Amino acid sequence: MKRALLIVNLGTPNKATYFSVFKYLRQFLMDRRVININPILRFFLVNLIICPTRSFSSTKIYKKVWNKETGSPLLHNTKKLTQKIQSKLPEYTVEYAMRYQNPSIENVLNKLLIQNPDEIIILPLFPHYAAATTGSVYEEVSRILSKKWVVPKIKFINQFYDNDKFIDAWVEKARKFNINSYDKIIFSYHGIPNSHVDNVYENSVCNDHDCESKITEDNKFCYKATTYETTKLIASRLNINPENYLVTYQSRLTNKWLSPFTDEVLQSMAKEGKKNVLVFSPSFTADCLETIIEIGDEYNELFISSGGQKLDYVESLNYSDLWSDAIISIIK
Repeated sequence: MKRALLIVNLGTPNKATYFSVFKYLRQFLMDRRVININPILRFFLVNLIICPTRSFSSTKIYKKVWNKETGSPLLHNTKKLTQKIQSKLPEYTVEYAMRYQNPSIENVLNKLLIQNPDEIIILPLFPHYAAATTGSVYEEVSRILSKKWVVPKIKFINQFYDNDKFIDAWVEKARKFNINSYDKIIFSYHGIPNSHVDNVYENSVCNDHDCESKITEDNKFCYKATTYETTKLIASRLNINPENYLVTYQSRLTNKWLSPFTDEVLQSMAKEGKKNVLVFSPSFTADCLETIIEIGDEYNELFISSGGQKLDYVESLNYSDLWSDAIISIIK
């Protein structure tokens, strides 16, 4: 059989310029699965308020991490990961795409379909299912394939938060740190609106379920539940006492997102006398603005200015050998 693997990441501007950032933010925020409000209201909110103002600040941040040769770290890490998987999986054609901007899912899928494969496996690089990430990729793939006369066998992988090799890859990254030397360990995940989590449940809301404690038949697709499960698996492997770690959420747009918020928790910890903190971000499989700048710079500055002494963060999986092995395990 001719098989192809398409890994998909979120996306990045083409350049670290105002107009490129504006274009990226507009495509991202106009997605109904990202901002699920009235389409007319979303249009005015995104195009007249959010993008014109936020593009200025975001451009400055992108310039901090932009490499003249390789571009954004997210793009570089995804490209290198693809090359590593291809070298380990020669019987597959391995490609990567971005949900927003380039290389687009449509262009890469068309490239694969020209090769007439028997099977295409789609793997969004998001460990925990969320409508705004994995769900959006699925919708885009479905839109593209619905226009094709011939469609090969398609396998879509929607989450892998508890995959053993995925956990192994994070444990390997953590081994670089002396876990016992920190006053507290934070597992910081990308936040999503509370309404997105509540939409998982047909006749209830997330708070009605025991999502912090266990995965059940009801909450197996709940983003909050799966983030807590990933945390417990990593912590158990590293022998971290439950009293010594917290699950938090970062990158919120409003206060109606999953809490507790990472920035507020770090500020409180510093004021309570916690001097040394280590931060994991297991929802990010590739380093990007949210890890390099938000945690590495902004949260670090916030923590120290509030009385803390040292904030370290565990780098993302990027293109490590164990992470590429995990992907091969997941698709097989």
